[in-house]
Amino acid sequence: MDQATLKKEIEQIMDRHSTGTLATVINDKPSSRYMTFFHEGLTLYTPTSIDTHKAEEIEANSNIHVLLGYTGEGYNDAYIEFEGEAIMRSDSETKERFWIDHLNEYFDGQEDPKLVFLELIPRNIRLMNRSGENPQELSI
Repeated sequence: MDQATLKKEIEQIMDRHSTGTLATVINDKPSSRYMTFFHEGLTLYTPTSIDTHKAEEIEANSNIHVLLGYTGEGYNDAYIEFEGEAIMRSDSETKERFWIDHLNEYFDGQEDPKLVFLELIPRNIRLMNRSGENPQELSI
C-alpha cells in the first residue's frame, strides 16, 4: 500500500474512533488508561486535568503510546498503534478548538485552569490487523 493510501486509512480510523488507550511511562514501566481522542491530521489531542498522574508522568517522560480503533468484533478489526511524544497545552485556542459539552462533567468550563489538552505528536504509526495483511508503517 502506498503512503498516501495508508495515511488516508489511518485518518479514517481516527475519524471513526474517539476512545482508545493512552500509555505513559512511570518508573520505566507503562501505565495505560482509556481516553477520548480528537485529531487534526495525524496529531491526536486528549483532555485531562493538570492534577492527574498522567500529567505528572508526561512531565517526567513525554513518550506515549496509543491504541485506537479496535472494536472487538473480530480478529480482522483494523486499529492503529501510535507512538509519539506528548506536550501539554493549556492555551485558550486549543481548549476552544477541542472543547465538548461532555467535559462540563469534569471541568468548570473551557477556562478551568486545571484543564489541559495533551497534544500527541506521532513518531511512528502502524496500521494493524487489516484483513489478511501485514502491519503497515506510515513514514512520519
